[in-house]
Amino acid sequence: MQVQIDIGFEQLVKIAKKLPEKQWQKLKREVEQELSVKDEASDFETLLLSGPVYSKK
Repeated sequence: MQVQIDIGFEQLVKIAKKLPEKQWQKLKREVEQELSVKDEASDFETLLLSGPVYSKK
């Protein structure tokens, strides 16, 4: 079963600030890991888009 809740950014920040230190660190690691994966994908996409292209010239 899955439940979806729509909450605003400010509410999310308040909830995160109330987390115990151990859970806060775990959340922080997860977010940083997700950003790292997105950055790697972005770097790869940039590399592919800046590479040579085939043309009839």
